[in-house]
Amino acid sequence: MKNYPPQFKADAVALYRSRPDATIRQVAAHLEINPETLQNWVRAAGASRPRGRRGETFVEPPTPLEAQNAALRKRVRELEEEREILRKAAKYFAGETRW
Repeated sequence: MKNYPPQFKADAVALYRSRPDATIRQVAAHLEINPETLQNWVRAAGASRPRGRRGETFVEPPTPLEAQNAALRKRVRELEEEREILRKAAKYFAGETRW
């Protein structure tokens, strides 16, 4: 019996949810895992696909990977701003020390 990391399980469930036309069997084949394993993960996550009347659109919550990417992009922006401030401060103080 294989042990899969929790992140892999969450990503597999998110992949299944993001593809409304794909079956559990198709997604499992793509991931090279047993369909019953994926079905158990989907049930455990309580992740059913959104259903609605014809023509209704749903805004899906971001997958864990998308949320992590957004957080990392935000952190990169913050670090770039900090670097720019430090660069300007260094330039200012370097100019101040020259007579």
